[in-house]
Amino acid sequence: MVNLLKYVVSTVSRSGSHRLQAQRKLNLRPLGRCPSLSHYTYHTLVPQVVVEVQSGLNQFSAFHTSSLRNGIVPFKLSDIGEGIQEVTIKEWFVKEGDVVAQFDQICEVQSDKASVTITSRYDGTITKLHYKLDEIALVGQPLVDIDIQEAPTGVPSDQQRVVQEGDAIQVGRSEESLRLPAEPNESLKTMATPAVRRIATENHVDLKDVTGTGKEGRVLKEDILHFVNLKLSGQVKPPSQPPISPISKAAKSHPSSEHKPIPVYTPLPDRKEPIKGYVKAMIKSMTVANAIPHFGYSDEIDLSQLIRMRKEFKRAGEEFGVKITYMPFFLKAASLALSQFPILNSTLDTANEVIIFKGSHNIGVAMDTKLGLIVPNIKSVESKSVLEIAEELGRLHQLGLKGTLGPNELTGGSFTLSNIGSIGGTYAKPVILPPEVCIGALGKIQTLPRFDSNGQVIATHIFNVSWSADHRVIDGATMARYSNLWKSYLENPASMLLHLK
Repeated sequence: MVNLLKYVVSTVSRSGSHRLQAQRKLNLRPLGRCPSLSHYTYHTLVPQVVVEVQSGLNQFSAFHTSSLRNGIVPFKLSDIGEGIQEVTIKEWFVKEGDVVAQFDQICEVQSDKASVTITSRYDGTITKLHYKLDEIALVGQPLVDIDIQEAPTGVPSDQQRVVQEGDAIQVGRSEESLRLPAEPNESLKTMATPAVRRIATENHVDLKDVTGTGKEGRVLKEDILHFVNLKLSGQVKPPSQPPISPISKAAKSHPSSEHKPIPVYTPLPDRKEPIKGYVKAMIKSMTVANAIPHFGYSDEIDLSQLIRMRKEFKRAGEEFGVKITYMPFFLKAASLALSQFPILNSTLDTANEVIIFKGSHNIGVAMDTKLGLIVPNIKSVESKSVLEIAEELGRLHQLGLKGTLGPNELTGGSFTLSNIGSIGGTYAKPVILPPEVCIGALGKIQTLPRFDSNGQVIATHIFNVSWSADHRVIDGATMARYSNLWKSYLENPASMLLHLK
């Protein structure tokens, strides 16, 4: 066998004919070709040998021999992109002894950038889980062991099998199948595909209430539709409330006259928590941001006209099922102003000493969630209407609450707004999110006395904005002019109509 492999090393070259010679003389049988059109995998007639050859190379590119005793495959966590090397196990959808099929969900993992669902590549039985909930899993290390039930096609059953290790990744899951991993999942979820879960969500059906007729109790599309028909016909009733005992009724009608005991403070010991998830991402980005010289600029804006216009837009948005807040107007005005000041919609590449002017206005919106501060961005705001921006903002908000924002929503931003006023406060000192060069913090809206053009005191709706810019590329005059233009759009929202496309 060693001589055969040495022959492959010396025979395979740039010439396609040499590759065919190696195939003929070694009696190699092609197993497949990668999408790169230059990577071939061969199976020799010598048991347990897989030969991989890349065309265009003067030497043998890669080969491995592997045999799996008892058919057990170590299912590894493959590279999920964005330079991620470790993830946190947030939820298991299987347990040891479960039978899985290809594309069945194995687990949900949380990186410092997004939530990702790992799906099975094999048909088989789970024999071992390598991690517990909230443990750190490393890329390239096994997640689970799977006992494959059937031998690969074309390989005699008495031979040990050769299997390429890896996994399949599904980024972004249906909203029904995703939730915040705040509490350990004691019981496994009902088995169903993402498409079936989406149908259940659209029809407000809890999968736990549906009896699956598929393999291993899997819920099918037909099961959901049948359940909906029964529900509409009245044959399925909502779960009844447990009866209230006479004692509990009496307790409600005659509350105790005793006062509640004063809470006693119990000192808690110190504890340590590992840095992971979004907190880890924030530490990395803020450490880089600390090296940026921040320039601050603040101003106040009269939103009286915008508030009146928003009331009319709010009723129109309800017809489309979209909630219209002030934020879509802030974002659209920011995009219109960025068209006049493209330097603020750029990123700084210090390594190559270049400023990258972004063609699209991918404006990030800072959100406070249970998992920490996250900044998803709305893509191409310049080409979206206020209604479309509001719809996308609502979608991102729901994903943020569930902790299911993916890499596409969390990367690629070019400008950021943070609505700190939704929590409280007027002024702030926002920190730039590298490699962007500008960020704005929006304060709360207040009713304050101001003088009108006639010198009369009137009640106006005032809110404050605080800008931070990278002073290496943004000067104070540019920041002030941009802020004034953005302010003019908000104080006179009808003027935005002149520039909308």
